[in-house]
Amino acid sequence: MSKLWSDYQCKDLTLKNRIVMAPMCMFCAKDGTAQDWHLIHYASRAVGGVGLILVEATGVESRGRITDQDLGIWRDDHIDMLKKIVSACKQNGAKIGIQLAHAGRKSDVLSEDSIAPSQIAFSDAYRTPKKMTIQDIKTVVKAFRDAAKRADMAGFDVIELHAAHGYLISEYLSPLTNHRTDEYGGTIENRVRFLKEILQEISSVWPQNKPIIVRVSAEDYAEDGNHAQDLATMLSLIKADGIDLVNVSSGGVVNVNPKAYPGYQVKFAEIIRETTSLPVITGGLISSPQLAEEILHNDRADLVFIGRELLRDPYWPLHAAKELKDDIVWPKQYERSKN
Repeated sequence: MSKLWSDYQCKDLTLKNRIVMAPMCMFCAKDGTAQDWHLIHYASRAVGGVGLILVEATGVESRGRITDQDLGIWRDDHIDMLKKIVSACKQNGAKIGIQLAHAGRKSDVLSEDSIAPSQIAFSDAYRTPKKMTIQDIKTVVKAFRDAAKRADMAGFDVIELHAAHGYLISEYLSPLTNHRTDEYGGTIENRVRFLKEILQEISSVWPQNKPIIVRVSAEDYAEDGNHAQDLATMLSLIKADGIDLVNVSSGGVVNVNPKAYPGYQVKFAEIIRETTSLPVITGGLISSPQLAEEILHNDRADLVFIGRELLRDPYWPLHAAKELKDDIVWPKQYERSKN
């Protein structure tokens, strides 16, 4: 049996393989509510053999969406459709989590103000955000806590905090976007405080037997920005506040396009794993089962996230198992096509 198709345990969560579907926005929600497309989209990947599905960035506030067609979880009436998605995925053999998110200065919901730690626009194509007051910070922290309660009510197995890609939490972490001089800016200890407070509030309502993932951008691709060791230091300071897994990505903080190639983010994950002793999820243009297996077999990461390849091929895990010569159980309805 390959390492890719070995099971994985984290708290009470048991995954049947090490394949994680990365959260990817579908841009078809209506007022934050999931549609039939979402149900079919996620359930298809469960049928296709994904071990853990992470539902796309889901706004904890209306103004926290990237676009006005993003999913939301700021109201109780968002729960019902999310519950249907959770049920469909679990019935088809996958575990499922949700990425709780706030877009911060990168929100394109033009009917509402965008907010950020500092009054700095992402680029000329974006609005200049409002600098958050201490009360604004408290409001958003509470929104994350309330969203976690709703996620539990919907039946999700895990939550992921979106602290990557230059969205709100990530904006606090990076010195490129956080120019504050109060207790939320300046030093590493201060820049990680916002994430720490969110973790503490979420941990007060999220079941202790269910894991919490934090997704980070481990490289800002700018000289004065964060690098993998900086993120590792921050995570080490707050890991006792409820972090069970780290999903390691990169970029998005400033308007720079990194040189991307299959596995280009793996080294960042290795640094964070070694420094923090936390298990990590890695990925980045991974489409080859052999590459995924190499990463896991050589203990460079604990899980591998697959993104665009799962958009192209919902059944990538089944095909990967065949390439790696793993004799896995296929959906009964599809058994006739296994060999």
